[in-house]
Amino acid sequence: MENYQILDQLPPGALGVNLVVEKLDTKDKLVIKQVQCIDEHHSNEALEELMPLLKLQHSHISLYLEMFIIWKSSISSLFLCLVMEYHKKSFQTVIEEKRKERAVINSKWLQNVLGQMMDALDYLHQLNILHRNLKPSNIVLVSHEHCKLQDLSSQALMTDKAKWTVRAEEDPFQKSWMAPEALKFSFSQKSDIWSLGCIILDMASCSFINNTEALHLRKSIRTSSDHLQGVLKTMEERKIPDTKIFGSILPSMLQISPSERIAIREVIHLTFSSSNLSSSSVMMTMHHQVVPTFITDLMLQGSIASILEVMQIYSSRPEVQFRALKRLLSMSEEELGLPWPLELVDIITTTMQQHERVLDIQLCACSLLLRALGQALLQHPEAEMPSHRDILDVLLSIARRHQESEQLLLMLYSLLTIIASQASGAEELQKAGAFELALEHLSCFSTNRDICISGLSLLWALLVDVAIVNKAPLEKASVLTAEVLATFPTDMEMAEAGCGVLWLLSLQGYLKEQQFEQMVELFLQSIRVGQNRVQLVNNAYRGLASLAKVSELAAFHMVVPQAAGSGLALIQETYSLYNDDPEVVENMCMLLAHLAAYKEIAWEMVSSGIWALVQEMKGRFTSSLELVSYAEEVLQHMEAAMSLGYEDTDSHWLTSEEESATSQDSLLAGHSSVPSQVQMSEVLPAEEPPSLG
Repeated sequence: MENYQILDQLPPGALGVNLVVEKLDTKDKLVIKQVQCIDEHHSNEALEELMPLLKLQHSHISLYLEMFIIWKSSISSLFLCLVMEYHKKSFQTVIEEKRKERAVINSKWLQNVLGQMMDALDYLHQLNILHRNLKPSNIVLVSHEHCKLQDLSSQALMTDKAKWTVRAEEDPFQKSWMAPEALKFSFSQKSDIWSLGCIILDMASCSFINNTEALHLRKSIRTSSDHLQGVLKTMEERKIPDTKIFGSILPSMLQISPSERIAIREVIHLTFSSSNLSSSSVMMTMHHQVVPTFITDLMLQGSIASILEVMQIYSSRPEVQFRALKRLLSMSEEELGLPWPLELVDIITTTMQQHERVLDIQLCACSLLLRALGQALLQHPEAEMPSHRDILDVLLSIARRHQESEQLLLMLYSLLTIIASQASGAEELQKAGAFELALEHLSCFSTNRDICISGLSLLWALLVDVAIVNKAPLEKASVLTAEVLATFPTDMEMAEAGCGVLWLLSLQGYLKEQQFEQMVELFLQSIRVGQNRVQLVNNAYRGLASLAKVSELAAFHMVVPQAAGSGLALIQETYSLYNDDPEVVENMCMLLAHLAAYKEIAWEMVSSGIWALVQEMKGRFTSSLELVSYAEEVLQHMEAAMSLGYEDTDSHWLTSEEESATSQDSLLAGHSSVPSQVQMSEVLPAEEPPSLG
């Protein structure tokens, strides 16, 4: 429970206490059902029985997200904790609202959710899985038109006689939905049918029967069908919509003997085939739990419009969605209508959300989205990508769920990076938690090269042009980036991505003073590793310039000779490679300008041959005003340093500001001696000697 913060406690259920919690790392709002167990054997038995439920795949079944056992020392007892999705509204909420208003539930809405509920129960029964605890409060509303069964139970938990007795005394409603035989702990598919019949009856009669009357009705029909017939007659008199079909299915569902009750397939057939009820897309799928492959292939041979229609009709069928996505991937750009069929993107993201647990569907869907986004950007660079919050939440949720799939994570990072490059994409991603995701993966997958590069690329895209609202996640960004660069010291692509992130963090003030020396080392090392990668070189020199501007100590560390050589020597080496590239030369000139602002360093630059280098830069790129400005600034600082004269040179390198004396003495231990006046004449260009005053 240490990963969760308790927010509220809901009314206790038949099996235990329900806690509304927030998961600390993701901030997701969830429900944890805590079921007290008799002993360790009992808890392990229940856990083993429930584990297979984690693998179910149906858009109208809310699965357990996590299961674990805790020990409460205060009462010396074991508790099985079942983590579920949290949704405020359920069928129970709808029934109570309508009961209070004495209003009839909307017929079309009822048809739709009944279809979803029956479809989900049919799916469970086809897998020989029982719900065992079916009641209105366990059918939640994800949205107004989308419901899910939740809180599936196990034989081990439901047959705890002592617990059932206590719960029945506390709240008689808890057992009123159960079939007669279930009260004696005999559960079957037919006991689920009884509970479903009670739910339908309650929803159909809530406009004229109050809570107490409904409770007595559910109890009375266990002993006599006469009570049911009386309610059906009242429904007919009151002209409740769809009374005829309810009068047909409820007597067959609420038979006292389980053997005389109809199965879920018969309920579906009677409800939606031989009635006047209109069919929603979900209802149309109910007669075929598994659609034969040859039929799927036949339906998917048409145009993109027909394929999208099939995907909508069979939205709850993962096998159909998978084959449809594969078919779309095989189509040409012309057939798909690229670059940007909005309907295609909407349906794909909806499919990803409904079948979040199915890895094959996510892989196909991401491949298709990447293809669509790539084509859109290629043909229309200014096209606005879909960056609204719903899509981003889906992508981030999938990235957290499928962390075991490197292939999927890499595609998701590519999608997020593309979206981040758009007008408001980075801002939306920041709000959706993309910073946290990238940093979490840099920490968890610090030895996975490809994921680290993708994570750094996303961080770059998020940092480059957006106002940071929540700065807390970025406090550890520099530390994680440095760790990744240290893990891959010779990887040029990693160095390029890492230097870009560190430069932006430095520019925006996210580096701490105690990190400056380490960051200087990383930038210099990265340049040495990847001198032939122009973007790496640009990022690293920008980062060094940013550090030199704010810290004299960092600037000194750049020019002090080290085992690998001085930073000034590295600048000269880089210039020899990029003397025709104005962007690289401008970035080096900017660094030199910030370094020369410190008089001690300006003097060192004179002795290292930088005067001639800067003069050449200035003369080569006369059309670059920014570069020329930096060059003139460097020359002015060096000339000012020399104009001070030489009488003070003996103390120049040994005396510093009082507050940084110790640190600077340490840094300067390896410095060469200050050049004599004769040596200086060799450094300065003979044709243009500076004035010494």
